[in-house]
Amino acid sequence: MDKQQNHHHHQLSLVKNSRQRCNEWIFRDVKSDITIEVNGGTYALHKFPLVSRSGRIRKLVAEHRDSDISRVELLNLPGSAETFELAAKFCYGINFEITSSNVAQLCCASDYLEMTEEFSKDNLSSRAEEYLESIVCKNLEMCVEVLQQCEILLPLADELKIVSRCIDAIASKACAEQIASSFSRLEYSSSGRLHMNRQAKCEGDWWIEDLSVIRIDLYQRVMTAMKCRGVRPESIGASLVNYAQKELTKKSSLWNPKVDFLSTEHERLVVETIVGLLPVEKLAVPISFLFGLLRSAVMLDCSIACRLDLERRIGSQLDIATLDDLLIPSFRHASDTLFDVDTVQRILVNFSQQDDSEDDMDDASVFESDSPHSPSQSALFKVSKLVDNYLAEIAPDANLKLSKFMAIAETLPTHARTIHDGLYRAIDIYLKAHQGLPDADKKKLCKLIDFQKLSQEAGAHAAQNERLPLQSIVQVLYFEQLRLRNALCCSYPEDDHKPVHHQSWRVSSGALSATMSPKDNYASLRRENRELKLELARMRMRLNDLEKEHVCMKRDMAKSSSRKFMSSFSKKIGKLSFFGHSSSRGSSSPSRQSYRTDSKVIERTCASTD
Repeated sequence: MDKQQNHHHHQLSLVKNSRQRCNEWIFRDVKSDITIEVNGGTYALHKFPLVSRSGRIRKLVAEHRDSDISRVELLNLPGSAETFELAAKFCYGINFEITSSNVAQLCCASDYLEMTEEFSKDNLSSRAEEYLESIVCKNLEMCVEVLQQCEILLPLADELKIVSRCIDAIASKACAEQIASSFSRLEYSSSGRLHMNRQAKCEGDWWIEDLSVIRIDLYQRVMTAMKCRGVRPESIGASLVNYAQKELTKKSSLWNPKVDFLSTEHERLVVETIVGLLPVEKLAVPISFLFGLLRSAVMLDCSIACRLDLERRIGSQLDIATLDDLLIPSFRHASDTLFDVDTVQRILVNFSQQDDSEDDMDDASVFESDSPHSPSQSALFKVSKLVDNYLAEIAPDANLKLSKFMAIAETLPTHARTIHDGLYRAIDIYLKAHQGLPDADKKKLCKLIDFQKLSQEAGAHAAQNERLPLQSIVQVLYFEQLRLRNALCCSYPEDDHKPVHHQSWRVSSGALSATMSPKDNYASLRRENRELKLELARMRMRLNDLEKEHVCMKRDMAKSSSRKFMSSFSKKIGKLSFFGHSSSRGSSSPSRQSYRTDSKVIERTCASTD
């Protein structure tokens, strides 16, 4: 009721104001013989000035000549009552100023009233057209203002080509400004060559702020015209970023559930339109802006094509993304995961498929290291670190299913990770947050880790990690022993037999060799476990012998002279062998004898463990 009363009061005030303004310029000494009703306004005028300029009013008066018509209602006249008032003033020969704020309304009103050259020379239609062509279309800011006025004049403004002329003028002006700005940045180098100074600020994009006030449908047409004119993709991208920031933040309906449905529909239209206008060139817009659009598209439930387009664009430049970019909240499913894991997985698939598609390219493109189509090894390495950090961030989520976690971890190719510390950390966090995970799932999850690619610190942590399955701990200990063997062999470069023996032992080690696939069968794994336990038992006995010999050395050091001590030391070192190797003379060390004595016990222990 309040709205209806306010509207009624507004109509009354409008009629009162129109009559007051009309009395200021109408002929007071001649009685009015026709009343015109337009958009709530009433004007007491005279037939002769009107019919001499307006073909529409002439026809209406002629049709009712017998009844002596005195009241005419002009339905659906473009513009407002003020626009008709200006047209009526023109009929009375009263001067007024045509500006960029009223020229569009005057063009449409003169067409509706048929105020053309057919009925009077230099009529309102030709005057407005002349101003539009000679003044407005030469100035970008005026064109923008006219486009704003055309928003309420469609489709008539389109039929009169007011919109298309302003759009073409804006595109041409922006292109010309850009060319002039490019020329201003040209300078000669020290060698005398002409080059572009990229550090100088580009002054040709001042129009970006002006275009942000246009309605989205007209803005789309302006951007399309600019692309056809050859405006730089970076300038197009900057304009899109500026427009999106203003349109998507001024109503804040993304976070306010009380905002009406029409506002949400408008923002959905803005997002889908801007995505359709994005340049095809990479880096034309910041990747953070693409992620922002993707978040908005998910929240506003935009079309699938819109979201897939954004995911493809992000996937093509994922190596420059950050962890905060990937953390897309899950908006639609309250009981699901905290973050939108499915969207991130599709982005990673786009990145990986882009890499795979390059395998089918011709040989000439393989040597193009700067090709924008294929991620380099450095890009793969960056994305692998990003994915591992993302996995560590989402791993504590209690609702995150193992299948989704593994799907993201397995998306990248095997050669993407040169070190598996980040993946191990993420898996460890997941195991800690999901302690009820079955042993079979734990084994399946830990198969993602190549324990040979763990650093020394990560390997030491994994060897003592009770959350890992036993088989994984065995693998860690195995590769840690290999690393220890390599380190000790490198410390004795004069002993040629040691590296050779290590190499042959490693090749014959079976399924857990670094050259084998992690998906070994269970029988080979049992055999490897048995061999490892035997080797660990041997190592334990060697260490005991070493401790005993160390005690003897200290005792000899205290009793003997330095020369006698060195002689005794060299003899004792010759007897020791860290890996159970026999000396070249065939002498048997105490450790070998102890191994022969306890080998049956060790094998019996291994059999009982298996």
